[in-house]
Amino acid sequence: MKPEELLYAKTHEWVHVAPGEGGQVATIGISAFAVEALTDLVFLELPSIGRQLTAGKPFGEVESVKAVSDLYAPVSGEVVEVNEELPNNLQWLSDDPYGKGWVVKVQLSNEAETKQLSDFASYQRQCAEEQH
Repeated sequence: MKPEELLYAKTHEWVHVAPGEGGQVATIGISAFAVEALTDLVFLELPSIGRQLTAGKPFGEVESVKAVSDLYAPVSGEVVEVNEELPNNLQWLSDDPYGKGWVVKVQLSNEAETKQLSDFASYQRQCAEEQH
């Protein structure tokens, strides 16, 4: 996936929405900016399949040598798939955050929530502001 084609939450999760069985499915990951800010990742906690996520609420954790950070759901819905290999391959978050580094796939329960997310240009501005 190309970063320019994704949507972004203010908390640095990215979203790619595509048609799936029974509606829209959102693939969710962590942006390259967030991974760089966290540096040396050591642990990732994933939600279980079937869990209901609520936009803006934590659904997992990523831990680095510096800090533990919550992962926030950018959209609401049911977890239909998790990247089970990711916790044992945390380097994927650094090497390929928009590909192999995806975290979960969620069956959207409210497609309108995607309108609250930022496009790539807006997200780039947010990241630039956070660096100052």
